[in-house]
Amino acid sequence: MVHKQLWEIAEAMKPWLVEVRRDFHRHPELGMEEYRTRDKIVQYLQEMGIPHKANIANTGVVGFIEGGSSGRTVALRADMDALPIAEQNDVVYKSTVPGKMHACGHDAHMAILLGAARLLNGQKSHLSGNVKLIFQPAEETVGGAKPMIAAGVLDSPKVDAAFGLHVAPEIPVGQIGWRYGQMNAASDTILITVKGNKAHGASPHTGTDAVVIAAHVITALQTIVSRNVDPRQSAVISIGAIQGGTQGNIIADEVTMTGTVRTLDPDVRQTVLQRIDDVLQYTTRSMGGDYAFELGDDGYIALINDDAMVDIVKQSGETLLGKENVTQIPLPSMGVEDFSYFAAAVPSAFYRLGCRNEAKGIVHGAHTSRFDIDEDCLPIGSALQALNALTFLTT
Repeated sequence: MVHKQLWEIAEAMKPWLVEVRRDFHRHPELGMEEYRTRDKIVQYLQEMGIPHKANIANTGVVGFIEGGSSGRTVALRADMDALPIAEQNDVVYKSTVPGKMHACGHDAHMAILLGAARLLNGQKSHLSGNVKLIFQPAEETVGGAKPMIAAGVLDSPKVDAAFGLHVAPEIPVGQIGWRYGQMNAASDTILITVKGNKAHGASPHTGTDAVVIAAHVITALQTIVSRNVDPRQSAVISIGAIQGGTQGNIIADEVTMTGTVRTLDPDVRQTVLQRIDDVLQYTTRSMGGDYAFELGDDGYIALINDDAMVDIVKQSGETLLGKENVTQIPLPSMGVEDFSYFAAAVPSAFYRLGCRNEAKGIVHGAHTSRFDIDEDCLPIGSALQALNALTFLTT
């Protein structure tokens, strides 16, 4: 398929892509609850005659397009879940589920992947290799990528490369953003308990004040990034919640704190986590207290792009959109993305697809109640993902 044909077919699919996206948008489902979403994806794949397996890692779906001749296998991935946000947009496709909304564009991601599936399935006899279509649950919550990989979605046949995208409200529609190497940060939820001994507030010397110790801990934690991390690297330590004490005149015996750590480099990640434990140990015990420290089970590893796969994304973007609309993202995001597990397993590229349109008032950020997309990005995304797959399989 020549690039002009690919683009023309994608553009012709726009009404269908809009219909698919809006249906997903009206019926948002949270992570690991995407049952209707799963069934609709299965329905679309069946209508296209694409073999598939469902209920992988609970609600995940994988479609498989086998080429006319043997070759490598490439995976295209879309996430499926919505967010617990009440939508405030006054649109005909507004969420019909109270308190739930596709506020991060996963409805668009699924429509785009289904569009790419239509494009590639129509050319399967000419494909030298295979395409796996991975519809992944729970990107926003427990992380569906890792259990899908554990279930074998990158095996039988072995996946050789993967591509993913995310709609970007900071980039105008018709443009894409790419980046070599570090794309998104790793995240770790830190759970801290500072332990003291209860006493009357009038006799603080008879107890060990967990509140005072916690205050010193918080201050000391903020020195880790400034004094233990190379200033040419990046790290964030934020304590977002703290609870302790029962009465104003009682010395607290326990304070709990919850926070997040964001890092881009695996070595920096380990250094920061070790230093947190060191600070807790020496600060609490020097003041007569103790501590407990553990990590939450919701952390993601950093998303590191493969240079050769990014080159394919750049090439596809320049071919379809023109060089002037394909720009380098200057800095990685400290936000997280569990496509990182696919990128850690196989050479991969993750990029940003512009969906902003100021003239239409589509300017609001992801994870907000006013988030929306310019639907002109849907055929662009489908064509790009299809071309990424075709380029990989023919090089």
